[in-house]
Amino acid sequence: MSVPISQMWTVASYVLKQKLLGRKRYPLVLMLEPLFRCNLACAGCGKIQFPVEILRKQLTPEQCFDAVEQCGAPIVSIPGGEPLLHPQMPEIVAGLVKRKKYIYLCTNALKLEKSLSQFQPSKYLTFSVHMDGPREEHDHAVCREGTYDIAVSAIKAALKQGFRVTTNTTLFEGAQPERIRGFFDEMMALGVEGMMLSPGYSYEKAPDQDHFLQRNQTYRLFRSILSAPKKAWQFNQSPLFVEFLKGNHDLECTPWGNPTYNIFGWQKPCYLVDEGHTQTFDQLLKEVEWANYGTQSGNPKCANCMVHSGYEPSAVNETFSSLGGLWKTAKLTLFGPPKSNRPLPQLESEDRFDDPHSPQQPEEKQTKLPVLQ
Repeated sequence: MSVPISQMWTVASYVLKQKLLGRKRYPLVLMLEPLFRCNLACAGCGKIQFPVEILRKQLTPEQCFDAVEQCGAPIVSIPGGEPLLHPQMPEIVAGLVKRKKYIYLCTNALKLEKSLSQFQPSKYLTFSVHMDGPREEHDHAVCREGTYDIAVSAIKAALKQGFRVTTNTTLFEGAQPERIRGFFDEMMALGVEGMMLSPGYSYEKAPDQDHFLQRNQTYRLFRSILSAPKKAWQFNQSPLFVEFLKGNHDLECTPWGNPTYNIFGWQKPCYLVDEGHTQTFDQLLKEVEWANYGTQSGNPKCANCMVHSGYEPSAVNETFSSLGGLWKTAKLTLFGPPKSNRPLPQLESEDRFDDPHSPQQPEEKQTKLPVLQ
């Protein structure tokens, strides 16, 4: 099982409580960004495009704890930037564990192996290691050779010391399904708890704008990758979200489900779209015109987005909203995905991605961005 029973029970009881209280909008995962700086400069990333003076700023532990209390979500994801560059990250994690929050510390693992002694294994702490496919694809995506091997070594060390470890994989145009399937085998052989998948979001400021997936491209790619999935594969995601990635299930974005807090405050409206900030979580819920976001809104920024931070909470919400949602999730969990896929929708724009088995790889592209140690 990819998620411990205690965590599943905590999330289920939390969601059911929100339902009983009649809350239409509630957070599931707090995206806590304590800093933006990173020791990599990935071509598809739009998170490290700030001036150096901003990249040097970071949240204090007290600011992190206050955001957690304001939000109340049972899960805290700590992305970045690279969280392990924060000198007080062990203190932040210890404080969240004390509050019995389930933590996913997202890391490229360059500093992980040397940092393990600063943390204590706990059911509340998971290292979520950024792995964008097999060695060649991963090193290309992060624009530095050797990072895959460093990450694998860190995963092995963390598992040996009793830490929970998952992987998170962002896929772009040009991904080869058979190689990604082989990558899943490699990660499971290492012993990771589960894998998280997501299509890349087209950050406006990302240096590489040529390889983001359009919606039908995403459907075709994930159908090919996830056809006849192996029983050994464990995904750290809702079955409904996985079917959504394949175009077999409809979900609408719930951007309030994974709210973001960073050095500027609460980001409006979500982790991926930056249109200002509020100083409190209550202000975020009240001030954002939520109808302006998601695919049904017609907002071009949302047209091709199928990222887990917007749609995973939608899948969880649907699971516990009705007996039908609960039954569908249970069926997918017990019996696996359907044998056939439903027809793809006809979209206004033509996709550039015609064959998910295409052997073509993205052109070599190295981009120089601020990299702070």
